[in-house]
Amino acid sequence: MTIFSFGKQRTTFISDFQSQIMKFLLAVLLIPLLLIPAFAESQTLPTEKGTLDVNISYDDIQPNIQTKINIDFLNPQTKKTQEHIDYTVTVTKDGQQVFGPIPLTHTSIGTVKIPIEFNQGEGVYKMEFEIEGILFQPLPTEVVSFDIAVGDTQLTINDDVPPTEENGGCLIATAAYGSEMAPQIQQLRELRDNTVLSTQSGIAFMSGFNQFYYSFSPGVADLERENPIFKEMVKVGLTPMLSSLSLLNHVDIDSEQEMLGYGVSIVLLNIGMYLGIPAFGILKLYQFRKN
Repeated sequence: MTIFSFGKQRTTFISDFQSQIMKFLLAVLLIPLLLIPAFAESQTLPTEKGTLDVNISYDDIQPNIQTKINIDFLNPQTKKTQEHIDYTVTVTKDGQQVFGPIPLTHTSIGTVKIPIEFNQGEGVYKMEFEIEGILFQPLPTEVVSFDIAVGDTQLTINDDVPPTEENGGCLIATAAYGSEMAPQIQQLRELRDNTVLSTQSGIAFMSGFNQFYYSFSPGVADLERENPIFKEMVKVGLTPMLSSLSLLNHVDIDSEQEMLGYGVSIVLLNIGMYLGIPAFGILKLYQFRKN
């Protein structure tokens, strides 16, 4: 009777421990969901002839409320801010003038903030830039325009043409989140363009990474589009990585040493999350079962 009671207690203990382990692992998986910050909307497009890239970013826009639009003029080769740009800006909705055109304006630092009131109600507004000079040199006018959703309006994205290696799309994440305009994809793109590619070591890393990544990502992306369950599994799997990468948005990287230091730290953090924690949990579970 005593032996039977002891065996029953031991079985109950193991069952309770297994339950606690599962709750712990579930909590570890859920913590990154709470850490992912909200990011502003961001778009980056090249001018007509590709001389310049223009990035605009902004918080949620509501009608009749003044909103600051952050504008960065980027060198398409270095991905760094391009100084000394001559430009004009116009904002319209359904052909009606909302803002500008402003007189030809010069920015010496390549970054400006323009307050705009979108006063024509909800809908899609068009923001158009005309670039007329770079580094004090006149330039045949090159135009780039952005669609900006105001209020509860959703932009119509053409998902029929999946991104490719040539246009730098993150195929697996785009297939998981359904659109290149998803905040998670914008986060990855901004991190790549504004942080990783700002150093020579980052450029070298991306060159090698792209060769490896694009060797298998098209097949994975196709499988995601064909299998909704697999797509959701990939989305859950990407969450810890996105959470760790978001940490780079809160640090200043001004040198090759800092880029390497933070890069190695992020890699080790991801190894810990994806391999270390599950391996530790499985090992402890195995030891208790064995005992």
